[in-house]
Amino acid sequence: MTEKSKQILFWLPRILTILFALFISIFAVDVFREYANFWKALGTFLIHLIPTFLVIIALIIAWKREWIGTVIFFGLSIWYMYMAYGKFPLVTYVIICGPMILIAALFLVNWIYRKELRENI
Repeated sequence: MTEKSKQILFWLPRILTILFALFISIFAVDVFREYANFWKALGTFLIHLIPTFLVIIALIIAWKREWIGTVIFFGLSIWYMYMAYGKFPLVTYVIICGPMILIAALFLVNWIYRKELRENI
């Protein structure tokens, strides 16, 4: 594996996680249209950002421990499907859970590759 592909494999799940966190944060912004009171809107906004905070915490953990990131992101996708089951159309689950499963798979590949690299040294 070339040095360039090693770097891509390292950075891809991390960048996708940051983009995913930004994506799910967009859904929290609509609370400012619903409430006239700024403080109530701010409180509701922070509550709506809890999934984003969970993704960011997962990224912080996964940054050095890819296998833990794999478990966390896969677990978050299963948890979301369980909690939201039947409330939304199928496309919603694909849009939210799909990226998390992809990120989990990329962290797993990264972990396996790094583990093999350490064993060959």
